[in-house]
Amino acid sequence: MTERYEAVVVGGGAAGLSAALVLGRARRRTLVVDAGEPRNAPSAHLQGYLTRDGMSPAEFLATGREEVARYGVELVRDRVVDATRDGDFTVTLAGGGSVRARHLVVATGLEDRLPPVPGLAERFGRDVVHCPYCHGWEVRDRATGVLASSVLSVHQALMVTQWSGDVRLFLHQVPEADLTDVDRRRLATAGVDVVPGEVAEVLADGDRLTGVRLTEGAVHEREVLYVAPRAVPRGDLLVRLGARMQETPFGSYPVIDERGLTSVPGLWAAGNASGFAEQVVNAASRGYRAGAAINGELLFADLDAGAQV
Repeated sequence: MTERYEAVVVGGGAAGLSAALVLGRARRRTLVVDAGEPRNAPSAHLQGYLTRDGMSPAEFLATGREEVARYGVELVRDRVVDATRDGDFTVTLAGGGSVRARHLVVATGLEDRLPPVPGLAERFGRDVVHCPYCHGWEVRDRATGVLASSVLSVHQALMVTQWSGDVRLFLHQVPEADLTDVDRRRLATAGVDVVPGEVAEVLADGDRLTGVRLTEGAVHEREVLYVAPRAVPRGDLLVRLGARMQETPFGSYPVIDERGLTSVPGLWAAGNASGFAEQVVNAASRGYRAGAAINGELLFADLDAGAQV
């Protein structure tokens, strides 16, 4: 017979483990299915999480798995390849077999896709970074570049000036004419040098970023390069189950209530599966909220069912 759980959590990152921790402590039979592909794997540290500032992502997740296991939560390294709903959810695993769940939490996160610039991916998570709140302190006061992917990169460049007084915005494939007068005034006031022309290559010497080379040949010495990857939500499971989605400038995300419940009863989204800007601390909070809400839903559903007997 297919194993039946009160909750199955798909994704073993901060959001998924946080939801599982709450459910385990509430004595709910819970399974976490984790494919082992955390978004922040390239990073050496996570920052901005009180009491966990500077911890490595791998250590953070290992500690989280140990904590949820104390409360009887089951963890399996596998990938969910399909799910259907007929009251309960039937979750099919890549390793074979399936499980049943009264509630399903999708915490599958997103994938960062970098611009196809040679040398960029090799440095990502070290001196090629994406978020000043995540990395700004560690790379402060260095010669910094921002590789534009759209006019939204103007905002990124302006933010970065909080951490460095030497910032250059490389327009790359963004036409200079796309910058508004307000953009130009702000960039000038902040002291950001705007460099037109396409970036052909990110340069490194050993294990150290040294600059970028433009297609016309000019080399700009830089020690740090910010980039805005294209965020691709891993929302296939939500779509397959019929959750209502909404388009945003950062991709398609589910419509959820304040607890994380989607338009499908019993189907929840947490962490970067629910929105683009969920840092680790926010993702954990989302998971906690979903876990507590699921426990309440289960409690009152069982009470109501018992009252009708």
